[in-house]
Amino acid sequence: MQVQDLVGIVPWTFVATILNLFIQVYLIKRFLFKPINEILEKRKAHADAEIQDATKAKEEAQAMKAEYEENMQNAKNKASEILTTAQKTAAIQSEEMLREASRQAAALKEKAEADIVQEKRKAVNELKDEIGGMAMEIAGKVIEREVNEKDHAKLIDDFISQVDETADRNAGDIS
Repeated sequence: MQVQDLVGIVPWTFVATILNLFIQVYLIKRFLFKPINEILEKRKAHADAEIQDATKAKEEAQAMKAEYEENMQNAKNKASEILTTAQKTAAIQSEEMLREASRQAAALKEKAEADIVQEKRKAVNELKDEIGGMAMEIAGKVIEREVNEKDHAKLIDDFISQVDETADRNAGDIS
């Protein structure tokens, strides 16, 4: 009978073992799983909060990056605009300076031409006076008589017209 006792089921032992098992499960669940689950939930909530914070920080960083890129693009556009404006202003100023220099050169040329014409007239007039006096002296010596005013004026005018023609031909050759 002893063998049968080992293999057989004793109902009170079986009930006590099952009851012991339920008590252990209850105690493990209450004192072990519940605190561990609470710790795990807290960790999960903390991890979720950190993930949300990280996502929020990432979104803010992307927004700041977009704003920075927009500001950089605006700065580049503004710099390009300033450069273009400066180039246009420089081109306009250089054109104005060239026009002013051309005007001054033209004015100097006109003044020089006017001075040349005036000096030419002055030289011709001085030459007329000098030649007129010399012609009178020569004519007086050649004729051995005194030339009257009318003859004197005619001789001077003839001589001056010849000098003017010669001077005009020479001036045409110079220019």
